[in-house]
Amino acid sequence: MTALEPGDAAVAPAPSGRAGKPPSVPAEKAGRTGKAGKAGQAGILGPEHRALSVGIVAVVVLIAFEATAVGTAMPVAARELNGIGLYAFAFSAYFTTSLFAMVLAGQWADRSGPLAPLTVGIAGFGTGLLLSGTASSMLLFILGRAVQGLGGGLVIVSLYVVIRRAYPERLRPSIMAAFSASWVIPSVVGPLASGTVTQHLGWRWVFVGIPVLVVPALALALPAIRRTAAGPADASAPVPGFDRRRIRLALGISLGAGLLQYAGQELRWFSLLPMLAGVAFLVPAVLGLLPAGTWRAARGLPSVVLLRGVAAGSFIAAESFVPLMLVAERGLSPTMAGLSLAVGGATWALGSYIQARPRVEPYRERLMAGGMVLVALAIAVAPTVLIHSVPVWVLGLGWAVGCLGMGAVIASTSVLLLKLSAPEEAGANSAALQISDGLTNALLLTAGGAAFAALGGGAVGAHTAATAAGASHPAAFVAVFLPMAAVALVGVWVATRVRTREPMA
Repeated sequence: MTALEPGDAAVAPAPSGRAGKPPSVPAEKAGRTGKAGKAGQAGILGPEHRALSVGIVAVVVLIAFEATAVGTAMPVAARELNGIGLYAFAFSAYFTTSLFAMVLAGQWADRSGPLAPLTVGIAGFGTGLLLSGTASSMLLFILGRAVQGLGGGLVIVSLYVVIRRAYPERLRPSIMAAFSASWVIPSVVGPLASGTVTQHLGWRWVFVGIPVLVVPALALALPAIRRTAAGPADASAPVPGFDRRRIRLALGISLGAGLLQYAGQELRWFSLLPMLAGVAFLVPAVLGLLPAGTWRAARGLPSVVLLRGVAAGSFIAAESFVPLMLVAERGLSPTMAGLSLAVGGATWALGSYIQARPRVEPYRERLMAGGMVLVALAIAVAPTVLIHSVPVWVLGLGWAVGCLGMGAVIASTSVLLLKLSAPEEAGANSAALQISDGLTNALLLTAGGAAFAALGGGAVGAHTAATAAGASHPAAFVAVFLPMAAVALVGVWVATRVRTREPMA
């Protein structure tokens, strides 16, 4: 419902190495010229941007549908392929390869434009789905997920570069709001449709059917992308080569994240070895790839990137435990537990719509801080349903409020990142944003899962029938939600640092 900049190889500056000065953004060509300035008043569905907007939103809808539908079919696929023991790797394979692809996409898009990595990414995404859908073993299924992750990482970063180049600054909040709205219907319909297809036609059709739907969206979007965003940002400048150091760091961050995920599957002494190895790979890679000053919340771009990770990591990690808590502690069916969160898709889109209003722009920093307050409040309220006298609808209402905050924060981080990025840095910085999003999500989920298991909650990702029947201890859920709420509160402070201070007159 996710890397870095093409800095000089000699000193390898992080994307924010130049974030302290205003980006050298050229005059916006799109939407500010034309007869009597009419193009400048058109929105994202005006004649100049209609085909592009519809095309790329259609691509996002399909990605969203895949993300929500595949999770429903995955348990059936693992059982039929005799791969329950490898179930978690079907998810981690996608994640680890997408991290590497994000870094590659950032350099590729800044070097020669977003058209090529976007095309290759969508082709890889579809190929991965076909590989998984036709797999005869769990290992081939996981291979397909890895290929799909490579494609997904290329696509998401390339789309950010397209937005930076093709849309004037005033329209970017609106297209980001459209991206958020693209997840509403898939988040509700996806699991239901996937469950129906899996039950009546088989799980393979969930995977092999989606690539066919991508073709019309591509046919609509690619010509518009070629017209508005193809080629390097500065055609007169020499085309830089790929930064091999950054590619090595990308491999390090993928390998490190994968090892940490593996170590978090079971709390045993030998898990320390992959955990330490993962940290050894991950720390230098993160420091080299994210903007300088990210972890100390330096003003401007570093804080934007950090806030994205704090918001996504705390909220998604907490959300992963909500259905399990409702099933194990309140006796809801899995379907009802999932539907209790369905309204969140609509409020997420509403929050994104609010941040897109022109009147909100001068108050964006306050909006983001307020959004993080709502996120922290929602996470803190969630475990109150462990008290059986508290109605379950309290959690659903609280989560809808949290999704409202997330919609405002996530879309705003995207808007600010593109605003702070020079054209030749848009791909690298977009990749940094996505890495912060995905990596923090995985790390906090791993930490939450370890705390959950340590307090008797069972192994995350391999919940037994006993756990589903209520064998988990309520304190295990509290140990997940309250720390995540604290992380979200840190995000309130980070949100106050996303804008650089105006120089004194």
